[in-house]
Amino acid sequence: MHSLGARLSTARARAFVGREIELDCFGKALHGDVDAPFVFWLFGPGGIGKSALLRRLGDRARAEGRVLVELDGRFLGRDPADFEEAADAFVSVPGTVLFIDSFEHCQWLESRLWQRFLPRAAPGALVVVAGRLAPLPQWTADPAWAGLLQVRELRPLSGGEAGALLEAASVRPERRDAVLRFAGGNPLALTLAAAADSVGRVGSEWAPSAEVLRTLVAGLVGEVPSAAHRRALEVAAQAHATTEELLAAVLAEQDASGLFQWLRELPFVESTPLGLYPHDAARETLMADLRWRAPTTFQAMRQRLAEEYLRLLREARPERVRAVTDDLFYLFRDVQKLQRTRVWVSAEEDLYEDVLDIEDHGLVLSMAKQAEGPESAELVRHWLTRQPQGFSVFRLISSGRIVAFTTRLVLPAPPDVTDIDTDPVVAAAWRYSQETAPVRPGEHIAMTRFSIYPDRYQVPSRVIDLSNSRVQAEAMRARGRAHGFLVYHDHTAWAERLQGVLADSGVRCDVGGREYGLFTIDWRKIPVEKWIRHLIDATEMPPLSGPSGTPRPAFDQAVREALQLWRDPGAFAACALLRTRLVADCDDPVQDLKDLLRQAVEALAADPRGVRAKEALATAFFSGAPTQEAAARRLGLPYGTFRRHLRQGLDLLCASLWERELYGTN
Repeated sequence: MHSLGARLSTARARAFVGREIELDCFGKALHGDVDAPFVFWLFGPGGIGKSALLRRLGDRARAEGRVLVELDGRFLGRDPADFEEAADAFVSVPGTVLFIDSFEHCQWLESRLWQRFLPRAAPGALVVVAGRLAPLPQWTADPAWAGLLQVRELRPLSGGEAGALLEAASVRPERRDAVLRFAGGNPLALTLAAAADSVGRVGSEWAPSAEVLRTLVAGLVGEVPSAAHRRALEVAAQAHATTEELLAAVLAEQDASGLFQWLRELPFVESTPLGLYPHDAARETLMADLRWRAPTTFQAMRQRLAEEYLRLLREARPERVRAVTDDLFYLFRDVQKLQRTRVWVSAEEDLYEDVLDIEDHGLVLSMAKQAEGPESAELVRHWLTRQPQGFSVFRLISSGRIVAFTTRLVLPAPPDVTDIDTDPVVAAAWRYSQETAPVRPGEHIAMTRFSIYPDRYQVPSRVIDLSNSRVQAEAMRARGRAHGFLVYHDHTAWAERLQGVLADSGVRCDVGGREYGLFTIDWRKIPVEKWIRHLIDATEMPPLSGPSGTPRPAFDQAVREALQLWRDPGAFAACALLRTRLVADCDDPVQDLKDLLRQAVEALAADPRGVRAKEALATAFFSGAPTQEAAARRLGLPYGTFRRHLRQGLDLLCASLWERELYGTN
């Protein structure tokens, strides 16, 4: 009859997946391999499987007849003598294996451990330490320990390993995708989800229970020092990437720097050039827990983040706008309209957008021919000559190899006859625009003419995500843009995906025996910001309109646009603010609007809070300063301080003019 310990060991072995490298290396050490390490240091965030791996290693050591000393940092006292007494066998019994779990709770012991205790080990002894933190750099840099210490950061399980764990736990096949989306490769989340599934209702859609969430928050996140730290975690859980500036803007916390540093040091948070982000399981757990625990708070946090992203879209440098658009849509990735068209995270996540070099023209033509045929490739050749700046390529980060390209065209009114005669799709788009809402002189239409990704041709992909984010960013900044068009070969599928996003024009074009559909929006009828708000929130109520029918968000955008166009007389004379009630009865609306804007900016100084805001607005837009940085230098202000005054000034000015729009001058 097998002992209970043997039965537990067998069960653990059967349920354990992954970590082959760690198991193999430890096995070599158990068998006396001279090249094997003496100390194994395993670290990673909560729930990543450190304790499970220690138990598995312990079972192997026990099976080899080794003496085990198993300690837990949570239950060790602060007296080093107590530790040495508990671990006495390590220095007195040859072949003893010392396991120390949860080492982050006794980190004070580390220097003593490697400098004074471990060198006294009995012959053949081994050490396995597991905790949330990496070892001290002084230890890893010590050449004496170079061949004796192996440091391994435990990463999430791969997709195959996570699937094998769920299969071993008898999770029903129809629920595995939902569990994997929630848990990622985090073993604790997978194990808890599997246990919860075993008692779930047959046929019901899987979702983490309150008990699972409570256990995961405690296991993955641990103790949170204060309510401010909790709010910072909630920002990081929802935001695509969190910066110190984002924390300060969304939370209005005095110690945003301290909160950011705390986030940065959490073991389940990664640092990237764009900011911080939590591992998948931690992110999904924090979001699900907040949504369940405080749904109103969850929505309020999401809305604050959305407003900050929209502000950034209005004010960010052009090279940052596309990334901010991506961040905004990521925040609302559970909205059905976005789920139909975007993927965010996939096997293609290692793609990046780049400019097209002339030496890659042949590759682009070859890809077009492969995906759409020779006639389409000839049209690509035409546009390479006419608008080469409209081409972008997408490369693999790992190798730099080009795997896709897109082409965005800008067609002024009237378009070049050569372009219309050459490309039937462009000709059809132009006819449609003229028949429905003609493009006036000074305006243009924009079109994503080609989206060629042979491996994932015109299905939702990271290429389409990145391309569409750029389109939306350009639409936010473009002046005189009338219609926008997307072109898809599988127009039936895309008509369903784009429902509520873009209109199906009904126009179908033939190129080389292949039919293409055109999907469109008229940016003159719906401001980009209003369209984005509609896109990210299907339940949003229509915004309040002024007497002219202008919604408040569109009005605010029109004020900002008028200021940005101040030094361009032609563009200012066509700005949207001229169509509001502000200058409805004026004899000279253009000049009167300029006078009104100057007076409204000057009036801000009547309130002490608005003095700096007025100076920032006047210097940025009326003084002739070529850039905001130059305006900041004229005022002798740090750029960040200037931007803060400028944002306040824009908010105050929009509020003042909106009051006038609603109620007139009296």
